[in-house]
Parts: sequence; C-alpha cells; structure tokens
Amino acid sequence: MKMLRLLLLSTALFFIGCASDDSPSVTNADDMGEDGDSNDGDGNGNDSVTLELFNAFPELSFDQPVDLQSPNDGTNRIFVVEKTGRIQVFDNNLASFRKSTFLDLSARISTVSEQGLLGLAFHPDFATNGFFYVNYNPTDDQTVIARFKVSDADADMADSFSETVLMTIPQPFNNHNGGQVAFGPDGFLYIALGDGGSGGDPDNNGQDRSTWLGNILRIDVDNVQDGLNYAIPTTNPFIGEELVKEEIFAYGFRNPWRMSFDTATGDLWTGDVGQGELEEVDKVISGGNYGWKLFEGTSCFSGNCDDTNLIAPVHVYGRSQGDRSITGGYVYRGTANEALIGKYIYGDFASGRIWSLDNDGNNNTLLIESGLPIASFGTDDNQELYVCSFNGKIYRIQERTD
Repeated sequence: MKMLRLLLLSTALFFIGCASDDSPSVTNADDMGEDGDSNDGDGNGNDSVTLELFNAFPELSFDQPVDLQSPNDGTNRIFVVEKTGRIQVFDNNLASFRKSTFLDLSARISTVSEQGLLGLAFHPDFATNGFFYVNYNPTDDQTVIARFKVSDADADMADSFSETVLMTIPQPFNNHNGGQVAFGPDGFLYIALGDGGSGGDPDNNGQDRSTWLGNILRIDVDNVQDGLNYAIPTTNPFIGEELVKEEIFAYGFRNPWRMSFDTATGDLWTGDVGQGELEEVDKVISGGNYGWKLFEGTSCFSGNCDDTNLIAPVHVYGRSQGDRSITGGYVYRGTANEALIGKYIYGDFASGRIWSLDNDGNNNTLLIESGLPIASFGTDDNQELYVCSFNGKIYRIQERTD
C-alpha cells in the first residue's frame, strides 16, 4: 500500500518530516495547479491569498494521530485518535496545555503495519445518548466496528466496559484497512474498508461484492435485525441480491483513506490510494463501482480495460512531484478562510502538499507545501479545518498576514 506506509514509517518520518513543526513552507494560491504546474485560472478570488499552516495547539502533541473529530455537542471539545490505541480529548483553545485520555484500547489492538485504532464517529444524538463508534484492529487479521458509551460520571472519559461489537471483518493482510467511520446526513453509519491488502488486490476484493472488503458500507446503528447488532437500511443499493453483502453502499475501492460528508450538500468524498501510478479523489454515490482493480484512477490496471458502468474519479494526480499517498479531506465550510469555502481540501502523506478542488473536480490548486506527513484532516464545531501530522502535531490553515 502507498497510503500511509505505516510499516515503514519509523524510517519514512526521518525523510518526510523535514519541515519544522511551526513553519511549514507556504505557496501562494494564485498560480500553482496540479502537480505544481501552472494553473489555468480558478477565478475564485484566490489570486492574492497566501495560505500557511500554524500549530493549532502548540502545547500539545500526540502519538501518531490519524483522525480528529468533534462531537458537536456544544462543549467545543476536540478528540484526536492515535493509531497506537488512544483517543485524547481537550478544549478547542490555542492555549490548551492539557489533554486527557478519553478511551484507551492500546492493550487490546494490533498496530502492525497500517493497523491500529483508525477511526472515530460520534452519534448524531451524542449529546443525549453518549454513543460513539470506533474502527480498530484487535488482531492482525480482523477489523472491528464497535460502539462505546461515554461515562456517566465524567464527560471526558468513555466507559471502557460499554463496548458493543457491531461488525468483525476478516483481514487477509495487515495493510489497506481503510479505517474511517462517519455518519451521513441520513443518520446512517458509513464505514470505509480497503481491499484487504498485499498489492494488486490478489483476491479481487474490489470487484467482489460477496465480501465487505474494498467497499464503503452503510448500516443503521439505531435498529437491529436478524441477530445483528445493527440493521441494514432498506435503501441500500444491493438489497435482495444473492451472494452480495447488503451492507455495501459503493464498491471498487483500493484503500479509501479518509472520507467525509459535505455538511452543506451531503456529498460524500473520499481519497482512494493508488497502486503505483495515480492517486484519486472520488465523490461517492449509492451503488457506484469505482473501478479497482480494473482501473487505478483513470488508468487501466487489469482486465479488458472496459470502463462501462464504472464511475471515474473527479480528480487524479501522479507522482512527478513526489506525491504518492493521498489523504482525503473535507469540503471547507468554515468562515476563517473565505477563499476556501466550498472547496474540497485534501493532501498527500508522502509529499505534505495540500490542494483545493472545486466541487466539479476542476481547478485543482496547490495551497501549501508543508513537508509534513499528513495523516488526516478534521473539523471542529465551527467547521474550521485541521490537519493531523503523523509526527504528532495538529495544524490549522490560515491566511498569511506578513
């Protein structure tokens, strides 16, 4: 896997993490396009805007952060997921100097290669029911989707004994786990799963709908059915088809690393990591086949190269500038960076570059060359955007004032 080559990260971070924690390099957003080439003009008002990253919480550091979430419960807290097994919580304040461990799974997970604690989602009614959901690897051959509940005695601590396992998913290899869990505007839980790992999808999981792997799943966590700890939405696209996992919402993914919903439109976006040539950005629709392993991005990878009924990426990029591992982001809906509103912001783990993309996939614009190992993005209660650097720091994007 190219995305987050965590098996090699202890070595890679010496080479990738070349920028200082507080002063990533900056690019003016007026004339840099895809792969650093000249942009053909975005007409979005970015011509005089220069952006930079700043350390959002300079007194705090984290152990391999891979997700950042906010519960939207009015408390203005931020929760950071550490691959090594802990979720940390702290006040969303530049001066925050103290974090506390919300949940600790470090003694009961596998962190081999790309595995670990990989995703967190708060129930839409978290403020009243206290439920949240995690994606983790208890062993090197399983992924678990589980529900926990916040402690009745302490809002900054989970009840570690409250776990209800919703799904246990076999993993043939220890890479390409995907890992994101997210609630859609429909109230259902979406789960991003990679193709099971190795290289080249040896089991053809991306095109095999009899497996959960290589798919984005959708389940109803507020109901149960048929002995499951969840229900399958009746509007899922493959209900009633034989030998098909009815939890599948969309398929044909290699390793969808970080997905998110546009809070204004409800669109589902993901970055899908390529095999060796192209990284891709997808807008995900119900029942869609996104091509892997028939296609890698827009390039034929195997089979007869027939793209009939396949959904093409909205954007792809190659490796000519050292990019090789996409990290999906968010459509920006905050207020601090007016020029970015409505743009999809995403990055590359290997190069540390961050781009914006129009809703239709046009006008890919290079925003920042950070040199940081960008593992994830996240948003706070105000929809402001954060960048999780795998070296332990959390950043925000801002306009440069000097």
